Amino acid sequence: AKERAEKFKALRAKAKTSAEQNRKEVYAERRRQQADPNEDNKLARKSARAEYKLAKTEAAEDGEDFERKRAWDWTIEEAERWDKKQDKKEKHRNDVAFQDYDQLARKIYKRQMRELKPDMDGYNKEKEKILMDGEIVETEDGELVAIDRDGKFFATADSLSFVDSKPDKKAVDRLVQDLRKAEEVRNKRKRNGDEDDVTYINDKNKRFNKKLSRFYDGYTQEIRDSFERGTMI
Repeated sequence: AKERAEKFKALRAKAKTSAEQNRKEVYAERRRQQADPNEDNKLARKSARAEYKLAKTEAAEDGEDFERKRAWDWTIEEAERWDKKQDKKEKHRNDVAFQDYDQLARKIYKRQMRELKPDMDGYNKEKEKILMDGEIVETEDGELVAIDRDGKFFATADSLSFVDSKPDKKAVDRLVQDLRKAEEVRNKRKRNGDEDDVTYINDKNKRFNKKLSRFYDGYTQEIRDSFERGTMI
């Protein structure tokens, strides 16, 4: 009985310790949830910058090449990915200024392609089903391809099944969201006057031209109208 009492006492102490530990973990998790994630990101960035500066200072004091020393921790694949990423950032920085509407349309198209997230799982499942149930046909080149009899997946010029196709709700919501985003961009451009004639090469020049227009348009309007009439003639 004494042995059982001691074991019971030890179990109660262990349970009490576990309860206290769990309570501390719950409070810590609650504090983490209440904390602003932006502040955590800022602290992480500050810490990373401080470590970078410290390592660079130590390398300079030791007379070592800091960039070369950092490269020791990278593999060839990582270095190539990093260089590719930096080149992509540089191209993006050079591509932000307005050049012409063809370039603007190309930039919008590339952004939409980056944001496009097709349902590849659903596509592959439907494709596997068609390959299992479809009909194998030999082409003129001798290639064997699977064709569904109704033309719902591998459509041809004679297929009319797309009329009965109904996209799922997620795809419709994504289309509506894209249209709303495009409408917001158009309204923003209209408010900022970006749909007027482009007389600037960057944002700084745009603000300067607006300031000139505010002070001198009243005096130069007749001259500009004359130039336009002469151009039309």
